[in-house]
Amino acid sequence: MIDDDDERLLVRPMTLDDCDRVGEIRVRGWQSAYRGLVPQSYLDAMSPERDAERHRARFTQGDPDIVNLVAEWDGDVVGWACHGPYRDGEVRTSEAELYAVYVDPRRYGSGIGQALLREALWNRTALGHDRMYLWVLKDNSRARRFYERAGFEADGTEEPFEADGVPVPEVRYVRPLTP
Repeated sequence: MIDDDDERLLVRPMTLDDCDRVGEIRVRGWQSAYRGLVPQSYLDAMSPERDAERHRARFTQGDPDIVNLVAEWDGDVVGWACHGPYRDGEVRTSEAELYAVYVDPRRYGSGIGQALLREALWNRTALGHDRMYLWVLKDNSRARRFYERAGFEADGTEEPFEADGVPVPEVRYVRPLTP
């Protein structure tokens, strides 16, 4: 757990009670950040309630290899990050992967995403991982700049995912982890 320079920001492990707020942050984050990059019909169909239910189901399964973090600002949950083993298809590898970093869109640019990312990097380094991977939408220039400023580099690997029948290209980034 880290307490950022600003004492009002706290990064801590997620609890079951955080699922509703995390669902809201994730869905609103998608709807804000991916407008124009993902079909609008896909974004419009997203539901914070369904997303929260999905988080509750995964959370109660209790996978010890997956870490969910939240960022609190003055006691309010304003961000979420998730990381764990790198997934090569359905197979987990010995490398690390940042699965997600989402910040309440009203808080973009406030350092919350950086604090969540620092904690994820620290955690995976402490667990002995050599590198961390992540996937980002190819056309999401804001997110790509965010990760590049944090030392991640695109490694040339691309893969699309499908949203309402439309392929949406993602690129893979990697960063070495050093103790």
